[in-house]
Amino acid sequence: MTFKRPMWTGVYPAATTQFAPDGSVDIDATQRVLTNLVDDGVSGLILLGTCGENNSLEPEEKRAVLRAGVEAVGGRVPLVTGVSEFTTERAASYARDAEDIGLDALMVLPAMVYVPTNEELGAHFRTVAQATGLPIMLYNNPPAYRVSISEATLETLVDVDNIVAVKESAPDPRRFTDLFNRFGSRFTLMAGLDDVALEGLMLGASGWVSGLTSAFPQESVALIEAVDRGDWVEARRIYRWFMPLLHLDAEHDLVQSIKLAEEIMGRGSERVRMPRMPLAGKRRAEVIAMVEKCAATRPLAERAAA
Repeated sequence: MTFKRPMWTGVYPAATTQFAPDGSVDIDATQRVLTNLVDDGVSGLILLGTCGENNSLEPEEKRAVLRAGVEAVGGRVPLVTGVSEFTTERAASYARDAEDIGLDALMVLPAMVYVPTNEELGAHFRTVAQATGLPIMLYNNPPAYRVSISEATLETLVDVDNIVAVKESAPDPRRFTDLFNRFGSRFTLMAGLDDVALEGLMLGASGWVSGLTSAFPQESVALIEAVDRGDWVEARRIYRWFMPLLHLDAEHDLVQSIKLAEEIMGRGSERVRMPRMPLAGKRRAEVIAMVEKCAATRPLAERAAA
């Protein structure tokens, strides 16, 4: 399928899954979130990533969200789904189903809970890749998942043709240069941690998988456009404005914070599914103040006024 931009470029928000007051998946609201993001110019979408609360959904709920995404915005931008399961066989089965439903690519995580050896991790990724013809982006996030996709593991996967990209969410931006030096152009790299995203893009990442874009998509698109044209002054201006919120992406309550920001900005509901609970008390007040300050000082509004 041909899209406006090549896959793995631009900004891909990790879209949220919306819930009804009774806790069920709200398909209509989820479709509105996706459609609004695409209308605001994002380059692609991640369905059922961390912000999509993948591991809080039942198997059929996950597949229903994928079908809803394809129905709402399929063909307009690349649709990528997180593959986050407890066993390799479940991950392979989900990958096959996602392909049948019409997703364009996969973002594959290590198997949940278990901390594997390098050999086990490579075997997990290889098995999932063999189950599908879709292109795969591996997701490296050591702080969140206690697993680092090492250079040695990636070396064992060079021959797997449909493993094509890595979402790099380690907090150390030196990883981008180390991976480029080791593998050249073999794996496309995507910046995956919001508060080191510009550093990753400056070091050669081709795009950005973002959490806070769900609340402020226009500014995220503008940041990427500035990077694309080499306007680092404008990119830094937007990034510095955004940074207090971007730090939320590195916290354990990122999902609740991002969904609260969405609600404040009129883009979704803050409802989450347990074991997560909405922010409360001092933390809630802090996040609200941060979002409201960013909303009151939006850099695109400043530019338009100038």
